[in-house]
Amino acid sequence: MPFQPLRGAAMNVVYTHIRRADPEVVNALARHGVATVHEAQRRTGLLGPLLRPIYPGARIGGAAVTVSVPPADNWMIHVAVEQCQAGDVLVVAPTSCSDAGYFGELLAAALAARGVRGLVIDAGVRDVRDLTSMGFPVWSRAVHAQGTVKETLGSVNVPVVCGGGVVNPGDVVIADDDGVCVVPRLEAGAVLKSSEAREAKEALVRARLQKGELGLDIYDMRERLAKRGLVYRAQSLAE
Repeated sequence: MPFQPLRGAAMNVVYTHIRRADPEVVNALARHGVATVHEAQRRTGLLGPLLRPIYPGARIGGAAVTVSVPPADNWMIHVAVEQCQAGDVLVVAPTSCSDAGYFGELLAAALAARGVRGLVIDAGVRDVRDLTSMGFPVWSRAVHAQGTVKETLGSVNVPVVCGGGVVNPGDVVIADDDGVCVVPRLEAGAVLKSSEAREAKEALVRARLQKGELGLDIYDMRERLAKRGLVYRAQSLAE
């Protein structure tokens, strides 16, 4: 079941012990990539298209450490660094819309030292050239040098809404050039099996396409197209 904060807990809280998905399952899901995993879990879990990688080619998978932050205030990201373990992905969500540059090279250095695999943030980042040169993967909604303050509390390891999707601490986060997909922790094993089955099926289809067969025939589309009213004419209307 999804992570449940304690009843009566303080509004601003850091949960220091969370359950994470099996690392082997996480790594295997990462190898399959966002598109396959999204399709394998019944086209769910995909975060919004505004979350884009700051450089091409990065592909990560990890357990989510979540951070709820106030607009234009990155204090709680510093708090969250302490809660991160090797193999985690930091997921940051402002409580209201903000494109300020919450995250840069110094925070990335701190996370990299702890083995964190990347950042997903529904806000802005900066120091993009430095982040790229150090190879620290980031998916963000904006690139913006606007600074932030450290004044207002938030929470760490609570459910957040990032890119229009719910992320619970410990969920699996997969990210690549196609975007970001979240797999609920307790469903990760089943989704991996579905992803493997989908990859195997696609390998067979790919081989047939490479031999010249048409998707129209491989997927038995012709009868359905005819039932929908599609007709073929030997001549164009211009003739």
